[in-house]
Amino acid sequence: MNWNVKDIEVFETEKEYIDTAVIPVVPIDFSPEIKTSAAQTEFISLLTFHLERQFKGRMIMTPAFTYLMGRTEEKAGELQEWGSRLKDSGVKHVFFLTSDSNWKKSEQQLNDQLIWVPSIPLEHLDEQYKHSIMEDQVKQLLNIIVQKWQKNS
Repeated sequence: MNWNVKDIEVFETEKEYIDTAVIPVVPIDFSPEIKTSAAQTEFISLLTFHLERQFKGRMIMTPAFTYLMGRTEEKAGELQEWGSRLKDSGVKHVFFLTSDSNWKKSEQQLNDQLIWVPSIPLEHLDEQYKHSIMEDQVKQLLNIIVQKWQKNS
C-alpha cells in the first residue's frame, strides 16, 4: 500500500491486516556528494516500490524521511518519532529502510527497526535489469523482515 488517498482509505478500514509500515530513509546533499545522494534515493525508491508489490495488503509505505547527508545522529530522534506515531496509530511493526551506512551508528536508538541495504549503482542499467536486481534484493529483504516480525511478535 502506498501513501495515497485510495490506499489510506483501505488502510484505515483494514488496519488489523496491515500491521507493518516501511519508512524509506534517504539523504539529500547539494555538494559534491549530490550524485551519491541521488543514487541512494533512486535505489531505495525502486526497492520500496518492489517491496510494496510483494507485500501489498500487509505493508504500508510512507513518504520518504529525507534529511541532509551527514546528519543521521541529529535526525535519529525525529525518525524514532515517526515510528512511535505509526505504532500509536495501530501499526505493529515499523521498519526504517536506508542505504546510508551512517544510520548504523543509531541502530540501537532505533530499536532494531533499521534495515540497511547497501546501494547498488543503477544509473547505467536498463530498466528490465534494474527490476530484476530489485526482485533479488526483495527476496533477501524478505528473510530479514520475517525474522524481525518473529522477533517482535
